[in-house]
Amino acid sequence: MLDLDILIILVVACALIFDYVNGFHDTANAIATSVSTRALSPRVAIWMAASLNFLGAMYSTGVAKTIGADLVKSASLINSEVMIAALMGAITWNLLTWYVEMPSSSSHALVGGVVGAVIVSVGVDALKMEGIMKIVMALVCSPVVALVTGFFVMIALYWIFGRMAPRNVNHSFKKMQIVSAAMMAFSHGSNDAQKAMGIITLALLSSGYIDVFEVPFWVKLCAATAMGCGTAAGGWKIIKTMGGKIFKLEPISGFAADLNSSLVIFGATLLHLPVSTTHVVSGSIMGVGTAKRVRAVRWGVARSMLMAWIFTIPCSALVSGICYKVIKLFL
Repeated sequence: MLDLDILIILVVACALIFDYVNGFHDTANAIATSVSTRALSPRVAIWMAASLNFLGAMYSTGVAKTIGADLVKSASLINSEVMIAALMGAITWNLLTWYVEMPSSSSHALVGGVVGAVIVSVGVDALKMEGIMKIVMALVCSPVVALVTGFFVMIALYWIFGRMAPRNVNHSFKKMQIVSAAMMAFSHGSNDAQKAMGIITLALLSSGYIDVFEVPFWVKLCAATAMGCGTAAGGWKIIKTMGGKIFKLEPISGFAADLNSSLVIFGATLLHLPVSTTHVVSGSIMGVGTAKRVRAVRWGVARSMLMAWIFTIPCSALVSGICYKVIKLFL
């Protein structure tokens, strides 16, 4: 039987691995549009995204508190084994979808992982259903909001710059894309890195290491570093899908997609709501593409991404449940 200290170390290690995987899995969210339009070289884009991911992750802890407080009724109902299984389920699903080049949501995977591990370990009654519904609604509604607002942002840009020569417009917006990609990277870090912070803090609270749910500074620093390092490692498979398979992007449309995504994600961060940066960016690209013409969007790719969205929570829940059973065989 492993002692409590070792289990907490394992939770922290798994959470940081999740953040690292999340970083390279979701690198495309911040830089795919700017790389695909050649506004930035891949090397420069990745290092810029990694740096701003780190700074964004240090911004606040509101989303971490939502993840830690709204999934289970009480920290006393779960233990470190549950958190390890939840994280393993989320990591496994992220790696699988990355391998098959399918953009999926790390947020969905983490929520599914926690739900599956809790159900198998202590039962459905331990879940805080109203909190889970709030989180799921944020995850479901955010890409729809991004699609709608992306459409109108692109329409506004067409209205403002429509009479200018396309060559001049694209040249100007290549420079503007650097700003929008930076905004996107910061907002990504501000939302996504906090999810692992929430899990680590929940494990510390359930084990008695802290008395109230407040994210320690060292947890913020470690999670931010893991996210930044993961982003620096890159995620070229997903970049290819996000950057060109949904809709052929130009500098002006890439700027619109990044600007819209960053505003939606950062708005969610201010409201302490976890959202899927992958699906927000995907929704923005679809909205921007629709503004040009509906048929410009490759809806077959969008349909595949929707299927991944539907299956992520149940599949990661199933994997985490299996992981919990395996862990209990050895602990």
